Amino acid sequence: MAFVPVPFQMLLGAIGAILFSVNLPISVALVWISNPITMPPMFYGAYLIGAAALNTPATEVEFELSWDWLATGFVAIWQPFLFGCFIVGSTLSLTSYVIIRLLWRWHIVQHIKERKLRKQAKAAH
Repeated sequence: MAFVPVPFQMLLGAIGAILFSVNLPISVALVWISNPITMPPMFYGAYLIGAAALNTPATEVEFELSWDWLATGFVAIWQPFLFGCFIVGSTLSLTSYVIIRLLWRWHIVQHIKERKLRKQAKAAH
């Protein structure tokens, strides 16, 4: 949800966590990867990726937080911007999912090995 360019990303993260039965606190906290400091480079990078994927030239856009800019400036970039957000968000979420699953599996295997060693040590005494 960090790459969904809308307000109330935490609410969307919480709803998604509930729908998909995943860790709610982590889902809500990770949305803060996109914050006022990180949003400009994240979203600009997503725009560039979307423009490259759609084979459209990236245009120089001066962002202004106003209704007028949304009506005129955003119209010029919305397709590559939103497509780039989709690509980056999907890629990062899938990659994160796989990494977390692998780390969790490694943690469980380590726990089982330690328990086995404790049992062996206890049996040796």
